[in-house]
Amino acid sequence: MELETFTPETALEAAIELRRVLAARTHRRKVLGQEVLVPGQLGEALQLPRTINRLQSKQQRQRELGLDDFQELWPTLSPTTREKVLNGIGWYDPKELDWEDKRSNRRPVVDPDN
Repeated sequence: MELETFTPETALEAAIELRRVLAARTHRRKVLGQEVLVPGQLGEALQLPRTINRLQSKQQRQRELGLDDFQELWPTLSPTTREKVLNGIGWYDPKELDWEDKRSNRRPVVDPDN
């Protein structure tokens, strides 16, 4: 299984996309006797708003804390969710590219020490 390494900038991009992916999940709830669709709240439960705020901070220490939070969260996500996030931010697997494809950036590889 290929893993990713995130910088504060890429982690912020991925966290924002993860929030969007998780909010897109809806569930039915009865409100005043009527069934309504409610957006998913898993992002809040995973403390994504706090992580995103830290990653957007002007203070280096706060960005590092946000990066640590996100790197702890990332492996706990399902492969399908991770794939949706990576596709949403435009990362791709270079092994799936045609030989003639000129894109040179690759998915970062995770540092196993983190």
